Amino acid sequence: MLVSAGLSLLGTPGAPRSLPEHPGPAGQPAQNLGGSYQRFTDCYKRLYQLQPEMTQRIYDKFITQLQTSVQEEISEIKAEGNLEAVLNTLDRIVEEGKDHTELAWRPSGIPEEDVRSAMVPYFLQQRDALQRRVHRQEAENRQLAEAVLAGRRRVEELQQQGQAQQQAWQALRREQKELGTTQSIKGADGERQAS
Repeated sequence: MLVSAGLSLLGTPGAPRSLPEHPGPAGQPAQNLGGSYQRFTDCYKRLYQLQPEMTQRIYDKFITQLQTSVQEEISEIKAEGNLEAVLNTLDRIVEEGKDHTELAWRPSGIPEEDVRSAMVPYFLQQRDALQRRVHRQEAENRQLAEAVLAGRRRVEELQQQGQAQQQAWQALRREQKELGTTQSIKGADGERQAS
């Protein structure tokens, strides 16, 4: 694709760029793509020696198509990735960041310390949350244990009351039997005496 070929011609980013030695198509200065007409002619020496005007037209056409292709690719990338909105957001973030004087966090270069500095606050927060939960659960367990003990005491009291009532009923029953036996003996004795 022309873009990959064009990008290799763009040169090193940040390197100083100068205007091309040769004007671009239609007499306008060509945007510098890291190359020059001189480099182009060096690559195609034979063609340049035989037909310099043709070499000039080929160079102009190549630069025009390269610029158009790069611009189309950039437009496509912008359209597909919503790049313009993302870049606008990035610009806004940069503007907002200018007001901040504190330094942003940067890794120290020692992974253990970086992980520790990021994870320790989280683990401490989790520990505190778990301790609060344990305290709540222990309080609930104490209340339940007290309720169970109160229930057991009540059951013991009811058992003692039930045993006392059973003993009282058994004593009453024995007395009734004894009284009934005594009366039947007296009644039998009275019949014997009457006969």
